[in-house]
Amino acid sequence: MKIGELSRRTGVPTRLLRYYEEQELLHPARSGNGYREYGEADVRDVQQIRGLLDSGLTTEMIRAILPYLSGPDEILPPAGSLTPETAALLQAHIDRIQARVECLARNRDRLRTYLAAADGADEGAVTA
Repeated sequence: MKIGELSRRTGVPTRLLRYYEEQELLHPARSGNGYREYGEADVRDVQQIRGLLDSGLTTEMIRAILPYLSGPDEILPPAGSLTPETAALLQAHIDRIQARVECLARNRDRLRTYLAAADGADEGAVTA
């Protein structure tokens, strides 16, 4: 399939697909006239790239782990494939995610407390 079809099937603009290629996330074949040729695996890869970018991973991190993703819930890294640098990158990202989770949980709890207090204040109010 050509880049326009991949764009239609994934909802990702052609400009971004070219960027993914520049970042070495996609590796389309080239036809005799130089057009990019994509297969079904590229549809899955683009969907995974989008999901990983949406979760906050950088293209550098995605480039390191994309070859080992076989589906949205499966990671199959061969033994010894994870470099110390990549491991440090991923651990730092995990730490940032955990900090955000903790911040969101604190904010959720504060909002619940506020709602509970507001509901209690409403119940004690006298209506005329």
